[in-house]
Amino acid sequence: MNLELVTIGVIVANVLVSLKGFDDYAFRSKYMFNVGAIHRGEHLRMITSAFLHADMQHLAFNMITLFFFANTVIFELGATNFLLIYLGSLLLGSLFSFYFHKNEYHYSALGASGAVSGILFSAILLRPHMMINFIIPGYVFAVGYLLFSIYGMKKRTGNIGHDAHFGGAVAGFIITLALRKELLFEQTWIVIAMAVSDYRIVCIEQNGENIKSTSSKKKISRFKRFKKQKVHTYV
Repeated sequence: MNLELVTIGVIVANVLVSLKGFDDYAFRSKYMFNVGAIHRGEHLRMITSAFLHADMQHLAFNMITLFFFANTVIFELGATNFLLIYLGSLLLGSLFSFYFHKNEYHYSALGASGAVSGILFSAILLRPHMMINFIIPGYVFAVGYLLFSIYGMKKRTGNIGHDAHFGGAVAGFIITLALRKELLFEQTWIVIAMAVSDYRIVCIEQNGENIKSTSSKKKISRFKRFKKQKVHTYV
């Protein structure tokens, strides 16, 4: 598999910035995603954080994933649109993280996962029958990924930014459809399945926001009943 020049450029940018962050904690702290800093007007963090990574394993995982799926998007849509999807997914992933954690001023994050998720979902939408790990059809992986995001965002499992992954996936999905509208007719059922999964996640997260706002006004016992009812409705 040959690497396109644009893919090499994106990978090199991630590697250089991440390596700097590994050795310079002040640099990493200055440019990583942090809700409190963004509230203070440091909006550039929403972009710069996506070129930083926690460690070499984190960096390698994202870049290897990008390596495997970038060529599909570039071949189908071109290098310029590849960059559009990458940067659009990066930004929407950060916006989702900010929206869902806007009241958690301590919340910090870093990594290219949102951008890479957008490329991954764009590739799957363009070639839904491509095989992931040689055994999983792309469309099955896509729906499973979104369902895992529903669970992860609901339970906040592990040290993973599920909301950024989801935001990136949504951006990759929408931008690819905007560029290739015929996919609505060629891959109709896959588009519907992914759109329904996206809608369920938004409902769950909006429900979580409603629960938080209600808890400050109602007794604990009533809050528990309300929470149980709402979760059961959407899960």
